[in-house]
Amino acid sequence: MEVRQAEGKIFLGQRTFALKVLSKFSMENCKPTSTPIAVGMKLSNQEDHEPVNESTYRSLAGCLLYLTATRPNIMFAVSLLSRFMHCCNEKNFQAAKRVLRYVKGTLSHGMLFNKAESLKLVGYIDSDWAGLSDDMKSTSGYAFTLGSTMFC
Repeated sequence: MEVRQAEGKIFLGQRTFALKVLSKFSMENCKPTSTPIAVGMKLSNQEDHEPVNESTYRSLAGCLLYLTATRPNIMFAVSLLSRFMHCCNEKNFQAAKRVLRYVKGTLSHGMLFNKAESLKLVGYIDSDWAGLSDDMKSTSGYAFTLGSTMFC
């Protein structure tokens, strides 16, 4: 994790780690994309797609999960991908690689904490009802802000 401090600011990022992950999965020269997941993308374990090496998929998902410590903007996509650790297929793997393409285009992103008079902690939560088509399970999510910075 990289920490940069300036007058009244602290920036947390993981550019070096992100570059290592891109290299590990041979994506260092990939074309960046503007969103971590395609609009309307529905992943499933019941798709008729070629299975992929679970170890490779799990490694990629784990690396992406580690990046979420300073990149809450990829949290939803990584959470969605993590549901398929036991039954990954080519479609899911391509979706994970799309997140890497997004990371490639946003290497300078991270969390910036600005000096504030008061560091008010605010929490938000949302959920859907039976949104996952495979097993009809609900999904919930949360986010917190400290001052003007969102985390987790």
